[in-house]
Amino acid sequence: MKQIASPLFRRLSTAGLALGAGLAALAAAGSASAEIQLQFQHQDRDVARMVSLGGTCNRCELSGRDLTGAAFTGAVFTNATLVGANLRGAELVGSNFSGSDFSRADLSGAEMVGADFTGANFSGADLTGAEAMGATLVRVRLAGADLTGAALNGVNMNGATLTGADLSTAELNAATLANVNARSADFSDAEVAMSNLSNGDFRSASFRDASLNGARLTGGRFGGADFGGASMNRADIRGADLSGARGLTQEQISRACGDANTRLPGSLNPRVCRGISGVRVTPRPPAPPAPPVPPRSRNLVVASNDH
Repeated sequence: MKQIASPLFRRLSTAGLALGAGLAALAAAGSASAEIQLQFQHQDRDVARMVSLGGTCNRCELSGRDLTGAAFTGAVFTNATLVGANLRGAELVGSNFSGSDFSRADLSGAEMVGADFTGANFSGADLTGAEAMGATLVRVRLAGADLTGAALNGVNMNGATLTGADLSTAELNAATLANVNARSADFSDAEVAMSNLSNGDFRSASFRDASLNGARLTGGRFGGADFGGASMNRADIRGADLSGARGLTQEQISRACGDANTRLPGSLNPRVCRGISGVRVTPRPPAPPAPPVPPRSRNLVVASNDH
C-alpha cells in the first residue's frame, strides 16, 4: 500500500503547490484580468479530479482541459474560456461564470445549483442530466445544446437563446422562460409546469407530451409548434398566438385559460377562467446560495492486478 500511496501523495502535493502558487500570484497581482494557468498532465488526471478550484480568475483560459469532476465551489470565473472543456460531473455550485464561454463543452451530469451564468455561451454544449436548480441563465446562448433530462427547476432563462436545443424529458418547473428565442427547440416529455413562457418565440418547437399545467404562454408565438398530447390544465394562454400550432384539441384548450385575444387554429374556442390572476405562474427569484462549505474529501480507488 505504501508503494502506491507514496507517489500519489507526492503528485497531490505537487499539484496543490502549483495551484496554491497560481492563486497567490493572482492575489499579488491584484488585477481582475489576471489569469491562472492550470496545467494538468495526461497521467495526472486522477489528481485533477481531486483539486478544488476556488478564488477569483477573470478571463481564465481553460479551453480543451480535462476537468472531469473538478469542484468550483463558490468560485468567480467570470468571462472564462472553456471551449470544448471536459467538465463531466464537475461541481460549479454557487459559482459565478457570467460571460464565460462553454461552447461545445461536456457538462453532462454537472452540478450547477445556484450558480450565475448570466450571458454565458453554451452553444453546442452537452448538459445531459445536469442539475442547475435555481441557477441564473439570463441571456445565455444554448443554441443546439443538449439538455436532455436536465434538472432546471426554478432557473431564470429570461432572454435566453434556445434555438434547436434539446430539452426533452428535462425538468423546468417554475422556470422563467420569458422573452426567449426557442425556435425549433425540443420540449417533448418535459415538465414545464407553472413556468413563465410569456412573450417567447417558440415557433416550430415541440411540446409533445409535455406538462404545461399552470404555465404562462401569454404573448408567445407558437406557429408550427407541436402540442400533441401536452397537458395544459389551467395554462394561461391569454393573448397567445396559437393559430399556427399543431396537435391542439378542444379538450386541451377547454382546460386552459384564454381570452378574446387568444388566437387558435380552426374552430377551437378559448375558455375564460375565473380567478386566473390568482394563479401563480412567475416564480420567486431563487434564494442566494449559502456560503460554500469546504470541499468534501474524495476517495481515490487505485485498481491493482495483484491478488
